[in-house]
Amino acid sequence: MTRTAMATAAPPRISRRGAVMLARWTILGTVGCLAISLAWNWLAFRHMDALALRQGLISATVLPIILAGPLFFYLTLKLRELASANHQLAELASTDHLTKCLNRRALVANVERHLDQGDAGAQGALLVIDADHFKQVNDLYGHHQGDLALIRIASVIRSCVRQGDLVGRMGGEEFAVLLGGVAPAQAVRIAERIRQAVASAPLDIDGSHHRLTISVGCTAFSGSAKFRDLFSLADQRLYEAKRLGRNRVEAGADANMKKAG
Repeated sequence: MTRTAMATAAPPRISRRGAVMLARWTILGTVGCLAISLAWNWLAFRHMDALALRQGLISATVLPIILAGPLFFYLTLKLRELASANHQLAELASTDHLTKCLNRRALVANVERHLDQGDAGAQGALLVIDADHFKQVNDLYGHHQGDLALIRIASVIRSCVRQGDLVGRMGGEEFAVLLGGVAPAQAVRIAERIRQAVASAPLDIDGSHHRLTISVGCTAFSGSAKFRDLFSLADQRLYEAKRLGRNRVEAGADANMKKAG
């Protein structure tokens, strides 16, 4: 979205929950101001005659309602808009603008946080995924079609993993996926499912179908692990998958790991 479009875009609609919170804070703020105003005026006018006390209390009631209600409504609305804007900025800072996956920095930070929070019995796997012959797509059809290919691959990856799994674009045509709580054999099956799904989702270019394929490197872990170590191993296996012909999953020959191709 261009800056002009962002500047002229309509403000986000308030959800039902947001509207309830807006009304709640407006009412509570007004009631609080009303209570303080009444208490102060009663203390100030209690020694005067009944007419002066009554006028003082009426004034203490009307003015907070007239002034505090709209003021609290406006301030609460602006605070919600600010919170929403901060949330959007945080998402923009952590999201790859093209594929809508996590960007490299955000993925690494989230994976490291996940690994640090895991206990001694935690297990999972890291997949490193790279589009095969991607340069040919850009050279033959242009960078626009190359972008569409990356968007298609990212969409397929997300559709093949669970909601809590972390999917990020490491750069160029390379992606990484953290699969939490999976055994090595299950990680290989998920990687193979992603590979098959990408191969089954060709890109439509000028009325013809261009078949996309990926190579996947997979490394499993249990207990404590570091992202840089997992990525290094998965990246090595990715290059092995490329060397062995591409369009395959390579999970290495470690204990409890099984090759797939």
